[in-house]
Amino acid sequence: MSILLTSSLVIGSIFAIIFLTSKLKLRAFIALFLVSVFLAFTTLPAHTVVSTIKEGFGNTMASIGLLIILGTIIGITLDKTGATLSIARYILSKTGEGRSAQALGITGFITGIPIFCDSGFIILSGLAKSLSAKSKLAMPFMATVLASSLYSVHCLIPPHPGALAAAGIFDVNIGYLIVIGTIFAVPGALSAFFWSKWMTKDKNYPPAKDVEVDKKFTHENLPSPFLSFLPIVVPLLLITFKSLIVLFDKGGQSLISKIFYFPGEPIFALSIGAFLALLLIKDKAISSLNLIFTEAVEKAGPILIVTAAGGMFGMVIKATGTGEALGKLLTGTSLGLVVPFLIAAIMKTAQGSSTVAIITSASFVAPMLSMLGLDTEWGRLLAMLSMGAGSMMVSHANDSYFWVVSNFSEIDAGTNLRVYSSSTFVMAAAVFACVWITAIFVL
Repeated sequence: MSILLTSSLVIGSIFAIIFLTSKLKLRAFIALFLVSVFLAFTTLPAHTVVSTIKEGFGNTMASIGLLIILGTIIGITLDKTGATLSIARYILSKTGEGRSAQALGITGFITGIPIFCDSGFIILSGLAKSLSAKSKLAMPFMATVLASSLYSVHCLIPPHPGALAAAGIFDVNIGYLIVIGTIFAVPGALSAFFWSKWMTKDKNYPPAKDVEVDKKFTHENLPSPFLSFLPIVVPLLLITFKSLIVLFDKGGQSLISKIFYFPGEPIFALSIGAFLALLLIKDKAISSLNLIFTEAVEKAGPILIVTAAGGMFGMVIKATGTGEALGKLLTGTSLGLVVPFLIAAIMKTAQGSSTVAIITSASFVAPMLSMLGLDTEWGRLLAMLSMGAGSMMVSHANDSYFWVVSNFSEIDAGTNLRVYSSSTFVMAAAVFACVWITAIFVL
């Protein structure tokens, strides 16, 4: 089969996924599975079809499955124990109500590291309404500040599934990704903050009506901020510290390298985080713990399946050789980081899921890395972050998170499009600009 026909089938398969998930509302896993099987049967030798599909699915599950489950346990536990609200109230006490928007943004950014953005927004939406009512700030502004701060880390850093899967496909060091991704997420969140503030200025958007943040939690029964922060901070410090040690001791022969070898591995670090999170549960009975585990598994299951299906689709694309062929065409064009950014942006805007966008883009771009001049440690990391930036652009009506923000904030869709959706465009551009500037100095 000619490379032109194969490339056409690959591109057509990507559009098929977009059509099936966005227009026909077919579940992402079914769409990815059907399209993967079709593409494999039409482009690969018959004896490799089954093994390629199984390898793509299994390798992805092996590389990130436990991380997603452990991260979900941490997130669910922080939610159920009121630790997220404890963190929010602590930050607010330090910033003061006069800076309630900034406090809300910091809260979203920190709690968004282990918690999926939609869950985080649902948990904190009552707080956003309360702060909007007390400070008389426009609710669309406060909702966007919270939504974009959660969204910035969701698209860029582990343990979120898109970033984890892409890191596995690109063989990117997760510790470096957490450090650099967090740094780049800051200008993304800040740009959305200032943009949404400008978009709501003099527009007569009303503040929220005063609400009770969460009636089941009082100041007395919330866990302490210190204990609430531990499940988030400790795993990140362990992973980051090990990555920094590796920079100076690549052979891993020093005593400190040996001490932090296992605790700094992402699986063990998140296991420690999950254990620290479970300490927040006051009722230590097995039945209470099982409720947390059951909800975490139910939450993680669909994410695991979609993520692994994305890896399956990516393995089929890789096996077709289209990536290498396109990479040769792009050799010498100096497009570099623009390619992964644009592919992820098109996928995200068209079909709505940041996770699907970044996984599909990673699978498509991986074979091109050497041709694009990005097949180095820094090159792969920046390509990964370029796709993360692209996966932010643009959250609109085909994205479930858009409706979470709109419904839980009681904002009409038109206002949400003007303020929140436009902010995601600005975020993506700001993060990619940071990636591009960094590349000038390190590539």
